[in-house]
Amino acid sequence: MQNTLIIIFLSVILILQFAALYFLYTENARVREIIKNITYQQNLIIKIQSLLKNKSATNAVAENAEMIYQDLLQNLIPIMAAIDVMPRNTNEHPLWRALGGIMDEYAKNPFALEKLRRCIKLDAEVNRSIDNYMNRAEAFLNHLTTTDPDGILASTFTDGLLGQSLTFFAQAKQLASQNNE
Repeated sequence: MQNTLIIIFLSVILILQFAALYFLYTENARVREIIKNITYQQNLIIKIQSLLKNKSATNAVAENAEMIYQDLLQNLIPIMAAIDVMPRNTNEHPLWRALGGIMDEYAKNPFALEKLRRCIKLDAEVNRSIDNYMNRAEAFLNHLTTTDPDGILASTFTDGLLGQSLTFFAQAKQLASQNNE
């Protein structure tokens, strides 16, 4: 009888140990799942913070866009006067009207590139205005590229009149520098 009680007692202890091991295993699995969820949420919060910082920077650019546009436009005025180009007659912002006028003139008359090349070569103010315009426009595009999380805004400016004008002015500058050699 005593042996039977010892066997029953050991069996109960063994069952309790298995139950404790099972309990520890399930709790450990729950803790791993909680850690996994917290890590995921933490990474998500970091992404949201980054997105909000980028949006904040983009919003700051949008709020300051008028100053940026005016600065770019001030550099375009002497260039337009030198190559005798008028802005578009539309309801757009004056910067886009000016850029549109330049690009429209170039589309109608490829000699506009040659006129600009000559002006760059002969007129230091035009050369300086083009350098200033290109530096500021490229800085603006670089800022948009770094702060625009999905790239839509940056690609709109790069593929639009701003990007086209940079290409046009870069061609003219390159031609002017080749003829100096």
